[in-house]
Amino acid sequence: MAQRDVDPAISRSWLLVNGSAGADAFDRARASRADQIVLDIEDAVDPANKAQARDSVVEWLSRGGEHRAWVRINDHSTAFWSDDVLAIAGLPGLQGVVLAKTEAGEHVTETFDRLGGATPVLPLLESALGIEEAVTVAKSRGAFRLAFGSGDYRRDTGTSADDLAMAYPRSRLVVASRIGDLPGPIDGPTVGTSHAVLREQAEVTVALGLTGKLCLDVGQLPVINEVISPTPSDVAWARDFLDDFEARGRIVRDGSDLPRLGRARKIELLAAAFGVQPN
Repeated sequence: MAQRDVDPAISRSWLLVNGSAGADAFDRARASRADQIVLDIEDAVDPANKAQARDSVVEWLSRGGEHRAWVRINDHSTAFWSDDVLAIAGLPGLQGVVLAKTEAGEHVTETFDRLGGATPVLPLLESALGIEEAVTVAKSRGAFRLAFGSGDYRRDTGTSADDLAMAYPRSRLVVASRIGDLPGPIDGPTVGTSHAVLREQAEVTVALGLTGKLCLDVGQLPVINEVISPTPSDVAWARDFLDDFEARGRIVRDGSDLPRLGRARKIELLAAAFGVQPN
């Protein structure tokens, strides 16, 4: 398997896989470079085929072992939500749930409780209301990490895909995550096949403080993983700083030392997790 076991709290790439695609597609996704895979039984599946897609996902996750994934379930307001939760609760391969179109903290908590109170819930915020309720959602019991449903947000608000227009909802998720003491949020996907555009958008993701990105195609994974990882020069700086800090007896010289120490330790942690070596 190419996929490493990356802690979902720091996972960079979240690959959405159509729940109707079947076991072979799930196996290929699991063997990909994705930090996490998300079997999608929500927007990717026609309403007439949701039961069949759910059954396919349940059968694959029931095998356990390497058959592990997150599942994007239908939103709390739909008739499908309760059936989704009931079907996947307790499956040996279920790593967590991505809750579509979350707009209130109770959507997260009710999902978390029905899953048995131990399965992490990743709220996907996809509307103006969802973004404005981000702090409440982030502080709700069971919330694990926030994610941005950028496409549905644009449809709901009429916002363009321009970086400036999308800066507010992204920044709000970053702030809400900090207030809720959650890991950094996950950005929405980039649609299209241009790696140059993907790289540019992933750099915006990082610049705004988001620490992961949804994606729709395995071809996007290397770019996302590279851009959201520390660079080899970052790692070299961090190790040099930490070595110097130890050599001087961990003495703080001025007000910039503590922020740099925090950054260096974070880079060292991520470099170890992602296998990034210094130059």
